[in-house]
Amino acid sequence: MALSELYTKYNRVWIPDEGQVWKSAEITKDFHSGDHVLELLLEDGTDLLHPVDPSKPKLPPLRNPDILVGENDLTALSYLHEPAVLHNLKVRFVESRIIYTYCGIILVAVNPYKQLPVYGDAIIHAYSGQNMGDMDPHIFAVAEEAYKQMARNHKNQSIIVSGESGAGKTVSARYAMRYFAVVSKSGSQTRVEDKVLASNPITEAIGNAKTTRNDNSSRFGKYTEISFDRRYRIIGANMRTYLLEKSRVVFQVGQKALYKPCKSIYPPLNPFSYFHAKLKSRASLLNGREQIH
Repeated sequence: MALSELYTKYNRVWIPDEGQVWKSAEITKDFHSGDHVLELLLEDGTDLLHPVDPSKPKLPPLRNPDILVGENDLTALSYLHEPAVLHNLKVRFVESRIIYTYCGIILVAVNPYKQLPVYGDAIIHAYSGQNMGDMDPHIFAVAEEAYKQMARNHKNQSIIVSGESGAGKTVSARYAMRYFAVVSKSGSQTRVEDKVLASNPITEAIGNAKTTRNDNSSRFGKYTEISFDRRYRIIGANMRTYLLEKSRVVFQVGQKALYKPCKSIYPPLNPFSYFHAKLKSRASLLNGREQIH
C-alpha cells in the first residue's frame, strides 16, 4: 500500500504551527495522487486547505490512533516521527505526570524542574533484579540493566547521558550512581554520587556558564568511571572532563555568557564588547589550553 492511500477521510494528521509547533487536523476528503490540496478540519472547527505539490508530494505526518497515545515505549507507535514523539511525551507528562518514556533501549526523560518522590530506596529495591521493560520506564531500570550485565558477563558497561542545556543530565547521572551504591550494598554512608560530583569543584567553577535555558550549565563533557570489587561493591570512582567550549573564553553569542572566572578577572568596564574586542585577538592555544595574555 502506498503511503498516500492512508490519507483518507477521518484520519488525522499533524500540521506545523508557529505557536504550538504542531497541531492536529482531521482529513475531510480522501486524498488521491495528483491532488493539489489536502482538505482538513482543525480541532477548533476551522477548515484548512493544505497545499500539496503533485510533482513531489510531501504530505503532513499522520497522527497515531488515540489508543496508542501515552504508550511507555515510543517504538510501539504506528507512526514514529517528531510530532508523534512530542505529543506522546506531552500526554505522559501533562496527564499522567510521568517523566520517563522508553524508545527501545533508550530512555527519554522530561525535566520536571522539581523534586519527585520516585527515587527513594524503596523504588530502588523495586527495580533491583528486574529486567528492563518489566517495570515502568525509569533511570533505575537503565542502571539495573548495566549493573546486571556487568555482573553476568564480567565486562565493563557504559551509560551515555545526553541532552540539551538544562535537560537534567547531571541529576540523572547522580540518580544512576545512587542506584549503584544501594544495590551493591556499598553502605549508606558511602554516598558515592555526592563524592563523585563533589570531586572536581574547580572544574565546575571554571567550566560552568549561562545558557539561554540554564543559568549554571556545565559547558563540558564528563566521563565518570565507577570501580567495583569482585563482589560488585563500589570501591572507588573518578571523573574526567573534556570538550570544554573554548569559544566562550573569547566570544559571547546572544544571551549566553562567558565563563564566570573571566567575569571575575575582568570587571565589566564595557561589558562583553570589551571581551570581544580584546580577548578574541589575544587568546592563543598553548599545550592544549587557552592562555589569555
